[in-house]
Amino acid sequence: MAESQENQIDNKAFTEECHKVLMAMSDALYAIGGKWKLMIIIAMGRGNKRFTEIQRQVTGISARVLSSELKELEMNGFIVKKVEIGYPITIAYELLPYSYTLQEVVDAMTKWGMQHREKIKQELSSGNSVTGKK
Repeated sequence: MAESQENQIDNKAFTEECHKVLMAMSDALYAIGGKWKLMIIIAMGRGNKRFTEIQRQVTGISARVLSSELKELEMNGFIVKKVEIGYPITIAYELLPYSYTLQEVVDAMTKWGMQHREKIKQELSSGNSVTGKK
């Protein structure tokens, strides 16, 4: 009986920990998930501040999607939109300090992406499929 109660407590702790991890991942994916957000932040971190500069650097993104992603990044506190009144009106986007908290994530994903690309290239060149079957 005592062992059964102990297992229930262990299972509950495991379930609560799993729930915390899943919620944290859900929050992270909400803020930076998708195909474009991190790529936009990386492009901006390399000095691209204007809409057209960002669009040029982030290959394949449409103007409509870029506009939407920039709004979401602004809403989540990663960037700020700056409008300079004059002729012509100039709009630039700047990274906020909070965006730099993503550096470890970007580094880890970059490293993993390079490793994955190399793995796929090796498998293709050796004639193996991704599943390892010939």
